[in-house]
Amino acid sequence: MQSASEQPEHAYPDHWEADVVLRDGGTARIRPITVDDADRLVSFYEQVSDESKYYRFFAPYPRLSAKDVHRFTHHDFVDRVGLAATVGGEFIATVRYDRINAQGLPASAPADEAEVAFLVQDAHQGRGVASALLEHIAAVARERDIRRFAAEVLPANTKMIKVFTDAGYTQKRSFEDGSVRLHLDLEPTDRSLAVQRAREQRAEARSVQRLLAPGSVAVVGAGRTPGGVGRTVLRNLLEAGYTGRTYAVNRALDAGTASLDGVPAFRSVGDIGQAVDLAVLAVPAERVPEAVADCGEHGVRGLVVLSAGYAESGPEGRERQRELVRQARSYGMRIIGPNAFGIINTSAGVRLNASLAPQMPTSGRIGLFTQSGAIGIALLAGLHRRGAGLSSFISAGNRADVSGNDLLQHWYDDPETDVVLLYLESIGNPRKFTRLARRTAAVKPVVVVKGARHSGSAPPGHRVPVTRIPHATVSALLRQAGVIRVDTVTELVDAGLLLAAQPLPTGPRVAILGNSESLGLLTYDACLTEGLRPLRPLDLTTAASPADFREALAAALADDTSDAVVVTAIPWVGENGIVESGDGEVLAAYLREAVASAPAPAKPVVVVHVEMGGLAEALSAATSTRPSPATRTTTPAPAVGSGAPPRPEAPGPGAPSRAGTSSPGGPAKAGSPPHPVTVGSGTGGEGPDGSAPGTLPPSPAPSPAPGSGNIPAYPAAERAVRALAEAVRYGQWRRQAAEPGRVPEYEHIDEAGAAAQIERLLGPDADARGVTLGADAAGELLARYGITVLPTLPAPTPDAAVAAAARLGYPVALKTTAPHLRHRPDLGGVRLDLATEGQLRTAYAELTDSLGKPEELHPVVQAMVPRGVDTVVRSAIDPAVGAVLSFGLAGAASELLGDMSHRLVPATDRDAAELVRSIRTAPLLFGWRGSDPVDTPALQELLLRVSRLVDDHPEVVAVTLEPVVVASRGLSVLGAMVRLAAPPPRTDLGPRSLPSY
Repeated sequence: MQSASEQPEHAYPDHWEADVVLRDGGTARIRPITVDDADRLVSFYEQVSDESKYYRFFAPYPRLSAKDVHRFTHHDFVDRVGLAATVGGEFIATVRYDRINAQGLPASAPADEAEVAFLVQDAHQGRGVASALLEHIAAVARERDIRRFAAEVLPANTKMIKVFTDAGYTQKRSFEDGSVRLHLDLEPTDRSLAVQRAREQRAEARSVQRLLAPGSVAVVGAGRTPGGVGRTVLRNLLEAGYTGRTYAVNRALDAGTASLDGVPAFRSVGDIGQAVDLAVLAVPAERVPEAVADCGEHGVRGLVVLSAGYAESGPEGRERQRELVRQARSYGMRIIGPNAFGIINTSAGVRLNASLAPQMPTSGRIGLFTQSGAIGIALLAGLHRRGAGLSSFISAGNRADVSGNDLLQHWYDDPETDVVLLYLESIGNPRKFTRLARRTAAVKPVVVVKGARHSGSAPPGHRVPVTRIPHATVSALLRQAGVIRVDTVTELVDAGLLLAAQPLPTGPRVAILGNSESLGLLTYDACLTEGLRPLRPLDLTTAASPADFREALAAALADDTSDAVVVTAIPWVGENGIVESGDGEVLAAYLREAVASAPAPAKPVVVVHVEMGGLAEALSAATSTRPSPATRTTTPAPAVGSGAPPRPEAPGPGAPSRAGTSSPGGPAKAGSPPHPVTVGSGTGGEGPDGSAPGTLPPSPAPSPAPGSGNIPAYPAAERAVRALAEAVRYGQWRRQAAEPGRVPEYEHIDEAGAAAQIERLLGPDADARGVTLGADAAGELLARYGITVLPTLPAPTPDAAVAAAARLGYPVALKTTAPHLRHRPDLGGVRLDLATEGQLRTAYAELTDSLGKPEELHPVVQAMVPRGVDTVVRSAIDPAVGAVLSFGLAGAASELLGDMSHRLVPATDRDAAELVRSIRTAPLLFGWRGSDPVDTPALQELLLRVSRLVDDHPEVVAVTLEPVVVASRGLSVLGAMVRLAAPPPRTDLGPRSLPSY
């Protein structure tokens, strides 16, 4: 392999090009400087202040000489490298390194130190440009075998000193000849990676915030007559009460047209004459480039592209989409879309509805992201009907730029969002998504429904890496990251409704009460199905009054033997067989009263109602009117107990209350500290799945007590219990995440020896596609990590089998290793406990007579091991998600039923314990039907050693240990396969960058 210094001097490294998000949310492009950049460099330098020039050159340096320009634009991309950050094609900052020797003189490899220097245009200082450039030039230097940077900085240049000292690299600092001398070790550290990811989060969150909270919006393509996409968005902006400035843009406007719908109208963005933060493009795809250029040249910060005709339409549209992204990023703009439905921000200070949704959702605590406009419409309608409010909504269409990852960055520390709901049809960067989801889930629930699970390809318009792992494995990995994984949009709404309105359960014990024994038993069965621990249902009988419900619910909430309560209700029927009216309103009042007066800690309460017309009417009546902005603020509610509670026959006076306040000492909802609770609203009628609406309305009287919130209601026990079970599992994950597991250190690990062996096996003559190690090489490599593989001796003849048995010692096992018989004892290819030479010869004859010739069967002999449970341990590197560690029982359980558990590498001790216990057949390991429990600590140690091997050496792209016989004491690895190859690139460890186009 050629060293960096031997590579062609002028080979342009296009893989160094990258788009980055800066601290203020804008974007810039980083690329190598070439000989064609002379004019750009001169123009850039002329716009730099004299002070900045002095800091760069330690002396007045008003202009660059021709020699300087030549030096700063001619690089060999090995020993001399220059990078530029550009916006609109023009330089805004530069960085360069020159390789030096120990005396500080120009050098070539093997010298591994370089001198680095930056220059940032004054107008762009403070945007994080230098920090981004440092990440990228450091990655370039490591690629070119440079291990250290040296920098000389004037003491007064505090900004640049801070860039170096805040980067997180190991560094030395000294003061020499009136300047600060810094030496940075470029090997990434935990701190440098943490700094990089924190900057990434702040920058990407800010870029989304700029889109969701613009000070001004221009709708480009607003029609001259009512109707059409652009005019619809303009109307929606106005009707939502958007608090910023709004403009209409249409190049076909008549000269005398000054406004549309009362909004100032112009023929171009440039004609507006004032700053525009966000542009909504509703023009045909062929006119989008012109509109993007108009926006970019006049300082627009972000785009929502509603136009269709891009990657979803075929190869020509795919190229059009690539060019759209390139063009927008060249101006520092981010894009929602194309083919987007739009964005919504319900914050009182913004009130933005830049979408095709005809109604502004109620303000609430749920953040919603979808990749499908149709699903977005259904989810908006479903949440609205069931009284759930939104903080923000983004429907990204083809998500060519802004994706679910960006929204996770934003919602992670968004104080107005408690619960995150995501409908995804593809995951562009699964490693990053898993990392961001894990971090966000530690502070607020993240609920995901994944579409296009079984199509085998990404939806049209979505550019995603190919993954080889099955959908079930992806789901398991998402759950490991704390993601609440559901299968349908109905379940997404069900779970979101509960998590946004109720506290997290502290355990799986569920109290069930209601006025129908049958409905209670259905709920009980549903709890068992979902792995919950239901208590015996309390049957209040059909004669129970709302007051009886209140007393029973209050008792259940005060009982420390349960962690959650499910209330089941059917209509009351009078003596004449007629269903009494008003049941729903009265029951809602009493249930709210019981919840409001419950002692701490609070428990989640859900309601299951079946054909309870009064309840459905109450829900519909209470949520039929969308609140005006003024009603969104919360006001204190009367204390519970002020006045007599309403009787079943006569609901209390007054209209349903719209607001309540939370007690400062009350329980936090699932995603955030305590905050004021606004009673949800929405329209009545059926949800998107045909179900009845589902949130209990504000009670007529008494008023909601502090901390009460909404009580979610469901038309089926299975739906309520499934949502509750997801909350239970998530609550358990949150508690465990607070005390994460650790990666243990084990003895008998020879990391350096393994690295040398791998380098030797992957030498210059190795197959570029990788190599599967032979039994001896695989055993040697595994032994370096304390994993012993039982010797296997070939037995091509009966005499060879006898000789092998004599070497190993009786009793032995005789096995076939032909691919079609391997790991298939059910086909008769294994003979066990052969204690004598005679038994071995007889078994050999039986195998060859019944299954084929020895050259077809490839028989082998192994020593017998203690009996136990046959298991399989696997690890594989997937290009999309990284290294995955898997475990299951060997044979049909894993191969036919897919009963495998999965965790990302590196696995912790907690991950290993969960791997063993989360398969459905785990009881076989723990003494099922009187059998001896196996040595699970030894099994968990084996899993962790495999994880450590794969994590230490990414060239180990696949490992299979099968079978691993786990006995009551110890285990035996009977077979091993190891595959080595050049590892796929780690997209999550390089410098910050946006997906390339």
